[in-house]
Amino acid sequence: MATAEPKKTGITEEQQQELDEVFARAQKALAILETYDQARVDRLCQAVAWAVSNKKTFTRLVAMGIEESRLGDAESRMGKRMKIRGVLRDALRQKSVGIIEEIPEKGIVKYGKPAGIVACIVPTTNPDLTPAGNAIYGIKARDCVVFSPHPRSKKTSFETVRLMREALEKEGAPADILQCLTKVNIPMSQALMAEADLVIATGGQPMVRAAYSSGTPAYGVGAGNSTMVIDETANIAEAALNTRLSKTSDFGSGCSADGNLIIQESIFDALLAQLVKEGGYIANDAEKAALRQAMWDDENHRLADTVAVAPQKLAEAAGFTIPADRKFIIVRGDGIGKEFPYSGEKLTTLLAVYKYG
Repeated sequence: MATAEPKKTGITEEQQQELDEVFARAQKALAILETYDQARVDRLCQAVAWAVSNKKTFTRLVAMGIEESRLGDAESRMGKRMKIRGVLRDALRQKSVGIIEEIPEKGIVKYGKPAGIVACIVPTTNPDLTPAGNAIYGIKARDCVVFSPHPRSKKTSFETVRLMREALEKEGAPADILQCLTKVNIPMSQALMAEADLVIATGGQPMVRAAYSSGTPAYGVGAGNSTMVIDETANIAEAALNTRLSKTSDFGSGCSADGNLIIQESIFDALLAQLVKEGGYIANDAEKAALRQAMWDDENHRLADTVAVAPQKLAEAAGFTIPADRKFIIVRGDGIGKEFPYSGEKLTTLLAVYKYG
């Protein structure tokens, strides 16, 4: 079972003390949580999910997160509360206590067993959704979860975890099933990951690489912005609508938001025209070059100040203007790979399009 060990390189004495105290409380809570049956576990999952995903509370958390981080779009981010309910729905359909599967022909019986203390790294783009979703999964497996919030949106994550702790207490369960570090920075997150029994890391590639090299079993969610291949059989209107919905949701900050379209040449022009009808703005060569300078440094590292911003603000950062009714910017891709940043993760209201024959 995980325990906090002597001070790790890079963290202060104060941080080490917090880590020690968090793990001690988690161990006590874990001993109680491990005794719960399936019905009790499922009820706690419902309690923490509702504590965050009810409309009144989530509206407040969304406003708080955007004000704190200066990232994202309040109207479309509100839809993420339904993702919390989706996570709950999927979790409630599964067994996690006692016998969870039997394979008689192989003589195998599988039992649900807690992993222990889970370290959860929270990204700045989802300071409320990520803690809630991982809390549901953690409790479902009878694990305690320690959250390491992103410094840029830590107050929102603190509040999200506080609400879930309050919900646990109302159900007569230990609040310390869920805890949130307060003295957060990269060394503290690394120390947490090294001491935990399991890591769930959501964030940039450096953080995910750190999770995989922590010496602890880890699930990492790194670079996103999916690439969609659209062939000649596609419904052009539907494809363009879906791209716009995906690209503009929370200003493109979600890892599942469309990043690139690879379009069959026979429908390329028609689809591009339809994307414009959906609110796209096609950047010319000079604007594309300016966007490149505004979004990445000389070593192709993504610059934070243009992440999850409205297309008008993105264009302004690059030194040009676009009409107020435009919902996203389109650039023509010029290559694929590390040396072509437009082909990678963008996390904002910009879409790259490519043609294939």
